Amino acid sequence: MKNLVGACMFGQSGGPTSVINASAAGVFMQALQEKNITAVYGLAHGIKGLLNEDFYDIGQEDMNELELLKYTPSSALGSVRYKLVDESIDDTDYKRILEVFKKYNVRYFFYNGGNDSMDTCNKISKYLQKVGYDCNIIGVPKTIDNDLYGTDHCPGYGSAAKYVATTLMEINLDAKVYDKPQVCVVEIMGRHAGWLTAASKLADYKGLGPDLIYLPEVPFCIDKFKNDVKRVMDANNGHCIACVSEGVQDKDGKFIVEALSEAKSRDNFGHAQLGGLAIQLSSLINEEFGVKVRGVEFSLLQRCAAHLASKVDVEEAFNAGKKAVEAACAGNTDKMIIFERTNIDGKYGCDYKLMDLELAANTERKVPVEWITEDGTMLSDEFVDYALPLIQGEAKAPLEDGLPRFAKLKKVQAGKAK
Repeated sequence: MKNLVGACMFGQSGGPTSVINASAAGVFMQALQEKNITAVYGLAHGIKGLLNEDFYDIGQEDMNELELLKYTPSSALGSVRYKLVDESIDDTDYKRILEVFKKYNVRYFFYNGGNDSMDTCNKISKYLQKVGYDCNIIGVPKTIDNDLYGTDHCPGYGSAAKYVATTLMEINLDAKVYDKPQVCVVEIMGRHAGWLTAASKLADYKGLGPDLIYLPEVPFCIDKFKNDVKRVMDANNGHCIACVSEGVQDKDGKFIVEALSEAKSRDNFGHAQLGGLAIQLSSLINEEFGVKVRGVEFSLLQRCAAHLASKVDVEEAFNAGKKAVEAACAGNTDKMIIFERTNIDGKYGCDYKLMDLELAANTERKVPVEWITEDGTMLSDEFVDYALPLIQGEAKAPLEDGLPRFAKLKKVQAGKAK
């Protein structure tokens, strides 16, 4: 729908990253320049901010602070994990969204997140089309898991991968300084797709990586894991570093961490709450071989390590937000921005395209099985060729007193929050 005149709203959803605010900067700075966009609003805590009429007037922000968003980690507006039920089951939330959109004449809506967030974006888009309310809706991708369908890679992945690889190189140097046997088990995020754990291969590419890498794409066997560790220890003076995705599962699809601990806690999307796998596996190795073992869980550290942000990632995340606004103002709706890799004269590049939202919603893209070695314990050089261009360059916040100067938004209330 072209030539819509009205306000735009932008929200952040799901797990934060070191570059999600770069996408916010792209949306905000471009939207403030568009003649058909009459006001720019930032939702407090994603879709909950829309439902609660809780949002900020971005037009009141200092442009320098918006620029600093490019180098500020986490979700500046606040994030949320809230799943819209299907409108055919309960349309309460949808009616409320329409009510708020009408009240503030919102004609452009941008939502920044991963699989579940694109599902939310798609549901809102379909409902508004059904009731005949004109609003151009574009999803802005984000996830360190790198598992969104249809895009070569996702904003947030390059920086998280750079953190994983760098930290593994440092762990390697630390864990092998002693002349006594030691095993280190490193747990890295990744529920069903192992892209982030695979990034540890980049450390191996530099000769300082793990000896073993386990992804959710390959069934995990505890007995095989023990044998793999013993084989590496025997060949390396008792030392072994193993990287394991938090979401590794057995041949029946049960999470190993659940099998070991019988943990049953779940998040708001119904996903099992993972974590603690490194400690569990470390205990098994210690009991089996009697060696010193360290269990390391990267946990939140891998999500928002802006001090190791990739310049490529920051710039692409910013452009994703900018391109989303341009696409919406050109009349596009019900789409998600995707990245298409180019290679001209051996040089990496990225083109920005549009894909139907419903294709991205609740669909996971996994690491190609052909990139995983036959024994399921390492990645091939094809992965290195894929990931290495994504971690290039530095993009850091300016320093004040030796510490990063992150964005400080005024957050002037625009909605009448409940």
